[in-house]
Amino acid sequence: MKDIINQAKNILKIEADAVSSLIDRIDESFIQAVEILYSCQGKIVVTGMGKSGIIGKKIAATLASTGTPAFFLNPAEGGHGDIGVVSKGDVVLAISNSGETEELIRILPTLKRLEIKIIAMIGNNQSTLAKTSDIFLDVSVKEEACPMGLAPTASTTATLAMGDALAITLLNRKGFTEEDFAFFHPGGNLGRRLLLTVEDLMHMGSSVPSVNKDSLMKDAILEISSKRLGITAVTDGSFKLLGVITDGDLRRGLEKYGDKLFSLKAEDVMTHRPKTITCNMLAAKAVALMEKYSITVLMVTDEEDSIKGVLHLHDLLKAGIV
Repeated sequence: MKDIINQAKNILKIEADAVSSLIDRIDESFIQAVEILYSCQGKIVVTGMGKSGIIGKKIAATLASTGTPAFFLNPAEGGHGDIGVVSKGDVVLAISNSGETEELIRILPTLKRLEIKIIAMIGNNQSTLAKTSDIFLDVSVKEEACPMGLAPTASTTATLAMGDALAITLLNRKGFTEEDFAFFHPGGNLGRRLLLTVEDLMHMGSSVPSVNKDSLMKDAILEISSKRLGITAVTDGSFKLLGVITDGDLRRGLEKYGDKLFSLKAEDVMTHRPKTITCNMLAAKAVALMEKYSITVLMVTDEEDSIKGVLHLHDLLKAGIV
């Protein structure tokens, strides 16, 4: 058992050292690579065979999800017609540890004829790919974690790390924001939090509970019960918000007035100056307000206090904002 633990620790150390060794190789070539990617008018085409191809797919996915159009091209398929997806203005990011991958070397002349800029990520600086590319990034490793030195391990880890360095540096170069990230991830939690607005989730029209300020409390209670949101707006007759009556207000009213509560007017019981939010605010902002003031419902109004809708905590929960 101790041997297994020691082997695992040694493997992790070899891979960690492989990544750490890249730090001193971030130089002018890396800057030029980032600028080529930044200036690309087309797509980033990532290509590589075998394990390099698997790493390439991940790098392409990272680029695409952070605002840089990118996709993966299998070089073997590229040599049999799929290279037609590459067009002038694109940039190719080619990955090969040896720099001599046959399938990749075969498509280089076509890429050159198309005047495609090639950025190579390689482990052999004297290779054909290194000499053919416009810029190459050295991702060579001292040793593989595989004891036979056969299975790509440390080398693929180093390549993946360098790919992340490219993608995230490019992200910053472009001024990519959280909102941009959310746009490309609409199905994720961050996407929902940064894209959904109050207007997307609020109840509108006849679903909004409301009574006139002169309405009797028995009518206000019926309105609260029928709309099932635990609240009713109190208006001046022109749908201007004057206050609200909540389930909590009803409990406090019963304690204070007893049975006389039902004969009072809505304006006698309502909470003045309730917390509100506007339609264009992010739904996440509504969550923050509810948490801050320990409430579960917000009236939605415009700048003139006209009622536009109502938002309940349950609506936010259903949308995955909370």
